[in-house]
Parts: sequence; structure tokens; C-alpha cells
Amino acid sequence: MKASFVSSSAISEAMRYSLMKTQADLVKAQKENATGFVADKGLALGVRTAQSVTFNREFERIKGIIDSNALAATRLSATQEALDHLAAGGQAFLATLTTARSGALQDNVLRGGAEDLLESLIGALNTSVNGEYIFAGINTDVKPIDDFFQAGSAAKTAYDDAYARYLSDTGADPANPFPTAADMDLFSGTYLEPLFMGAGWSDWSSASDQAITSRISLNETNETSVSANHSGVRKMAMAATMISQLLSDTLADDARAALVDKAMSLVASSLTDLTDLRSQTGIAQKRLSDATDRLGQQSDLMERQILSLEGVDPYEAATRVSELMSHVETAYSLTARIQQLSLLRFLS
Repeated sequence: MKASFVSSSAISEAMRYSLMKTQADLVKAQKENATGFVADKGLALGVRTAQSVTFNREFERIKGIIDSNALAATRLSATQEALDHLAAGGQAFLATLTTARSGALQDNVLRGGAEDLLESLIGALNTSVNGEYIFAGINTDVKPIDDFFQAGSAAKTAYDDAYARYLSDTGADPANPFPTAADMDLFSGTYLEPLFMGAGWSDWSSASDQAITSRISLNETNETSVSANHSGVRKMAMAATMISQLLSDTLADDARAALVDKAMSLVASSLTDLTDLRSQTGIAQKRLSDATDRLGQQSDLMERQILSLEGVDPYEAATRVSELMSHVETAYSLTARIQQLSLLRFLS
């Protein structure tokens, strides 16, 4: 028979080692209980670790697109609301123009309506969502439309310059610059139209023609913004500006009729263009919604695959934590008892 050397110190060291190992196991068990997934994927999955990494990468990619789609959906919703507001304002202004054409409306009322429409248009086009201007195209950090009524406005300066050129070129009397309908048509078609439908629009707009293109699914992209440079916007801005700046009590009847007719034509055409734009925006919203629904289904499937690989039984994890806690408490108790052992206590 062999006698082994035993001491309280050796027992204490063995208990300390066992306690350290149990504490390490407890940390892993607590993590698994809290997260619902294995604490060490490589150790638990072995050769299937690569599969887990692939699933997690695709899951995070899908989640990123879903989050991006939520922002795009908010932007499109705000865009549609602003376009609806513009269309309603344009429709009301067209009705006002129709009444004015028959002579049943005072000029100051029509001018006021034009100014209100222009202010409403500027406000709607300068709408921002989450700190980004939704009608600025890809220039989302730049206010797209210049405020025509603000002092020093580039748009107002460009209009004044065009009016001054008309007076200079034609030698028209500033007190009666449009004595005939032909004069009004000349100014609106030759001097005013390039400010809105041509290169002069850059004095009004800082928006880019290029819209924001978003990835709405793993293999699909779509435009998710609208530019303030759209023809429907320009035509409405021109009509409102013409009436607000040119209509006066001293205007000759045929020139007034030409002015109102031109404005009516522009607003009617603008409403048609805006209807097309609202339809396109609605289609973009539907595509975005459908893509998000499909991504949600893919995300659920991917999450189930990850859970089947990495998931732990929550009841088993909770039981293991409880057992390890009991072991730790027992080890602490035994260690304290062992440390109390001393030969001196038995010598008296």
C-alpha cells in the first residue's frame, strides 16, 4: 500500500483550480442564457462554422437593406404628400384663373393667389426629412429652391434682369410695358420662359437632375427621390411668377387675357406632369414595400437557420447556470472550511 501525502494546502489549491474552471463555465453559461446562442461558435459548430458565418453575413446584409428601405419609404411618403399638396394648390389656382379669365375676379385677389401658390411651392420643395432635402436629388444637403420673395434672391434678380432686357430691347414704356397681347407673348416666350424651362432655372434650383437610387433588395434597385427640376414644378413656378409679377390694374385687356391664358396653359400642363410624377412615386412606393416584405421573409428564414445552428435550449441554459451557481457556492463554502483547518486548534 502506498501512502499519499495530503495537506490542507494541496486540497485548497485543488479546490481553487476547480472553482476557477467552474467560474469560467459559469460565464459561458450565463452568456448563452442571456443571448440564446452558443458562447463559442467555433468550439460548438466545428466544421459548420463557415456555414454560420455565411448565414450571419447575409442576415446582416438583409437587415441593412431593410433599415435603408425604411428611410427611403419615409422619404417617398413625404415626397408624395408634398406632391399632393402642390397638385391641390395648382388645381385651386387653375380654378381661380378660370374665374379671372371671365372678368369675375379682381386682379389683387388673383395676384394674392399666385403669391400664395408660389410661397407654398417653395416651402413644399424645400421640405426636409431626417435632415435631408427630399427634392434636391442627390444634393440632399443643399436647399433645392431659392426663395423668390427673400431679399437678394437669385431668382428674383434673374427675373428683374430679364424684365430690364425686355424694356431695353423693345424700347417699351415702363409705365405701359405690354400694350398688346403680342407684347405679353413676346416677354413670356422669349424672356421669361428661359428662366424656368431653360438654363435660367439654375438661379431657382440647386437640385440635381439625378435622383437617389437605392438598393431595395439583394438584386433590385429603384429611384427613391424626386428632383425639384421636374417640368411640372417649373411650369407651376412660371405661372405663379407671371401672375404675381405682371398682373396690374393698368394692364390692357388683351394683354391681361394673354397673360391669364398663358398661366392657365402652364398650370394645366403642370398638373398633367405632376399627375405622372405622383404615379411614378406611387409605383416606387409599391416596389419598395413589396421588396421589404420579401426581405422580411428572407430575414425570418435566415434567422431560423442561424438559430438551428447556434441556438441553445433556453431551459437547459437556465438549468446549467443554476447548477454552476450551486457548484460555485459549494466550492466557496468548502474552501472556507478548509482554510479553517489548523493543527494548532487541536493542541491544547
